[in-house]
Amino acid sequence: MAAYLSQDLRLRVIRAVESGLSRNAAAKRFGISAASAVRWMQAYLSTGRTQAKPCGGDRRSGRIETQADFLRAAVYQTPDVTLAELQQRLRSERGETFAISTLHEFFRRHGITLKKRRRTPVSRSVMT
Repeated sequence: MAAYLSQDLRLRVIRAVESGLSRNAAAKRFGISAASAVRWMQAYLSTGRTQAKPCGGDRRSGRIETQADFLRAAVYQTPDVTLAELQQRLRSERGETFAISTLHEFFRRHGITLKKRRRTPVSRSVMT
């Protein structure tokens, strides 16, 4: 697995290359791979960015987040709606397709829990 390198090291490599060292020489001098020095310089020259891109985290929930109002309204209208029913409604009414696990993660992330209630009262004489 790749090691995370400090922002200070990135800046020192970029400054060394700007002052005349080749990318390979700067990589050897600071003990990093030549490929890293080349990538850092390309990013710096094309965008001016010296910081690393964000690593990890959720990058795909944006699609379902655009449907947040629709999902909350659907749950408010029908509190005992199932995830499969919500999936079908999203497909038919919005043209969006999501896995049930994606819907589950959406509700978990937003702290929305749907507790199902028994349709009949609990029997005192027989365990139901």
